[in-house]
Amino acid sequence: MTIRDIPVRTLTDEATTLGELAGDKAVLVVNVASKCGLTPQYTGLVELQQTYGPRGFSVVGVPCNQFMGQEPGTAEEIAQFCSTTYGVDFPLLEKSDVNGDERHPLYQELVQTADAEGEAGDIQWNFEKFLVDRDGKVVGRFRPRTEPKDPAVVSAIEAVL
Repeated sequence: MTIRDIPVRTLTDEATTLGELAGDKAVLVVNVASKCGLTPQYTGLVELQQTYGPRGFSVVGVPCNQFMGQEPGTAEEIAQFCSTTYGVDFPLLEKSDVNGDERHPLYQELVQTADAEGEAGDIQWNFEKFLVDRDGKVVGRFRPRTEPKDPAVVSAIEAVL
């Protein structure tokens, strides 16, 4: 079993897995929020989706309300905000905890991956990014302030395509 086999639910409450959702694509899993100072990163995530989607890549957003209540909306409100404000066309999962006792099983696996400085563990804030290759191996972790179009993120994506 790989990370691609962990059960998840879409924002529209459909049962799936990353593997089913993204097919054989590499995936950038990002915990997202609508009312955060980093929310404009949606623009870069949409650009990554548009640029690399045709080459076998998908962003997957995971709304999370654990950081100062910055994702308070319902599934419908989140979908509406993402679509109308940023033109989000990548999959969104259900709102989930990424830290603590109720941490989603997907994030139980993701947080074991270290970032470039060798630090693993809890998610620091909204918009932390994990790159999962086509085989289900987590090959990169990028902290929240690392912009989606940062050269380190782009080169990591290109390396798995």
